[in-house]
Amino acid sequence: MDHTNHVRLTAAEINSATLAGVTVYGLDDANLGAISHVHGAGRESEVIVDVGGFLGIGTKPVALRASQLDLMRDEDGEVHAVTAFTEDQLKQMPEHHEPDGGTPWPAS
Repeated sequence: MDHTNHVRLTAAEINSATLAGVTVYGLDDANLGAISHVHGAGRESEVIVDVGGFLGIGTKPVALRASQLDLMRDEDGEVHAVTAFTEDQLKQMPEHHEPDGGTPWPAS
């Protein structure tokens, strides 16, 4: 996928409303997972990515900083993310657990 003409998201756009459900790709354009939700807003927010699994079953949530993702909008206005991490590296990360032990919704 050529990202040359894709527009990077502004800090104000980095939030759960914009990013929930967004596909995360590797540098080789492999689909690595999807953003579940975001804690906080802006470039220092914590982005939770569901990695692995099939059709949402067996996924592992991992936490990344927004700065570890290249968040952008394509020519059709669709938002997506690219990371330098591989699927194996993401799967080796600790599983994310919500601070209160509950679910993330409503998203912060």
